[in-house]
Amino acid sequence: MGLKDFADLKTLSKQLKEQAEARAAAETERVKREKVQAAEANIFQSSLGGVKRMPASDRYVPPSVPKSAAPAQQPAKRKLTQAEDDALVLQESLSDLFEVDHYLEDDPALNYVAPGVGPDVMKKLRKGHWPIQDELDLHGMNRDQARDALGAFLTRATQRNHRCVCVIHGRGFGSRGQEPVLKSMVHSWLVQKGVVAFCQARNHEGGEGALIVLLRAALQPQR
Repeated sequence: MGLKDFADLKTLSKQLKEQAEARAAAETERVKREKVQAAEANIFQSSLGGVKRMPASDRYVPPSVPKSAAPAQQPAKRKLTQAEDDALVLQESLSDLFEVDHYLEDDPALNYVAPGVGPDVMKKLRKGHWPIQDELDLHGMNRDQARDALGAFLTRATQRNHRCVCVIHGRGFGSRGQEPVLKSMVHSWLVQKGVVAFCQARNHEGGEGALIVLLRAALQPQR
């Protein structure tokens, strides 16, 4: 073996030794790192020794709605019929608490004349000057039913250009305590509806249980 071959062998031996030392150092570092990780894991587990898992909650939590979500559209309301609209307006316009005592004459018949109407109108009404063109019987109705029925009746009478009608409210003998509660309500509702006048019906027309009602058409010139 020449000198050159000997030198090459020595260099190769040195390289192999360095590679072996590098592998050994890397292995040592790996083992050291694993020991540190294991120690940290033991510390964490030890710190959780007294901690218990919370039981599952049965409380309902609604799902969150994104702020950007558009609000749900409300269903379109059904358009009221003319009859339903009239009934709604009537219910809102007539009050059961409207006092009419100061409008009525000091008379058992409880006559009423609208402001600005002359006394001759009441005289003619009592004598039956205007023939009765229609009538409404409220027997058997409760207060709400009677109010709605009266409003619809007067609206229909006005549309037909009626001048005089009869409203039968009864004498109240069938009500609790035999008090004519409906009678006083009818007086109040008629005043609120703007009738021209009303008076107690004559005996053959219903007497104390009915009213003869004069409407606006009676004061308008006849064509």
